[in-house]
Order: sequence, then C-alpha cells, then structure tokens
Amino acid sequence: MLKFARFGIVALCGGCLLSACTTTRLSNTPANAARKPTQLERINGHHGKSAREVDRNIGSNLTGNGGYIENARTWQFKYAQLVDVPVEEVMSNEKLYDFIEQWWGTPYHMGGKDKTGIDCSGFVSTLLATVYQQYTTGTAAQLYQQTSRISSKANLQQGDLVFFRIYKKHVSHVGYYLDNDKFVHASTSGGVMISDLNEPYWKKYYAGGGRL
Repeated sequence: MLKFARFGIVALCGGCLLSACTTTRLSNTPANAARKPTQLERINGHHGKSAREVDRNIGSNLTGNGGYIENARTWQFKYAQLVDVPVEEVMSNEKLYDFIEQWWGTPYHMGGKDKTGIDCSGFVSTLLATVYQQYTTGTAAQLYQQTSRISSKANLQQGDLVFFRIYKKHVSHVGYYLDNDKFVHASTSGGVMISDLNEPYWKKYYAGGGRL
C-alpha cells in the first residue's frame, strides 16, 4: 500500500511538472509570434539579425520573395532609411550613395569646393562630375537657368535638381533630388545632409525642379 502511495505521489508530481513546462511553452509562442519587426529588420527582411551581424562587404545574395541582403554595408542601411527606399536600391546606386557618404557632414562654406567646406552649387556640381561625368558650373541661380523646368514635384526623378528662393526673390539654393521627396544638399546649418521637400522650411522656399 505504501509503495502504491509513493508511486502515486511521484506520478502526480511528474504530471504537474510536465503540465507546467507545456503551459510555459504554449504561453511563450503567441508572444514570440506577435513581436513586430524593427525598422532595420523590415529593410533587411530578416528578423532577429542585428546591424552588427550584417556583412560589410557588397554582395548579391538575395533569397526568397524579394530576398534579404546579407552583405550590405551599415551605411547603406542608413541611406535606405533616410530616403525610405529598399536597401537593394541603395546598393544598385552604390557610386551615388558612396559619394554622399564620403561627403556627409562636410561643413558649408561659401565658394568652397573641397571637404574642408563647400557650398550648395559646388556640392551639386562635384556630385554630377564625380558620379555621372556630367560637368556644369555656376551658382544656384545660374544652374536654374541651365535646366528644363519640371512642372510638379510629382514628376521629379532621381538626378533632377531642386531649387529654393530663401533670402531674395531669385534662386539662392540648390540640391540634388534622390527619391520620395528627399534631396541631398550642402546646408548652411548642417553641411552636407539629406532633407525632405515636405519639411515646412523647404516647402516654404521651394522654387521648383529642373532637369539638365
């Protein structure tokens, strides 16, 4: 009788432990399934992979429907986020975005033409010459006169120039259009950076787009 009682207690305890493990396992499943991917994971397309684990060498490893990028560089993810485009697009435009990365944060200097300081028209001219071997010179106002007008922001394409009237009635600032209303330029306040045409400041002074 005592043996049967002991056996019953052991069986009961074992059943409780098994039930507890099963309950814990089941309760964890919905929490894991409900976890939303981070912005970086959405761009990368691979949940659970941190930025530090991303290979820094350019590659072409795409898998699945659209795939995920295994060999993108960290700065390429940065521009994918800033411009709100797939990282594949940044990788396919490596020469352009590598140029922007090399000049990123360069301070503004009126009349400047190198990385110690550069102005808006100097930056645009240097970008066009370096990335596309398209040579042009002049101030923002002069570049404006050299372009064909683009009637609407909706018609802007990568490579177009965007112009602004800030201090006077004539055009006084220029940037290079990227995508999704984002443009790169040499700003007097932040140096070389990416801004959005829909920001109140730039929306207020926007003069139009032009195509060389």
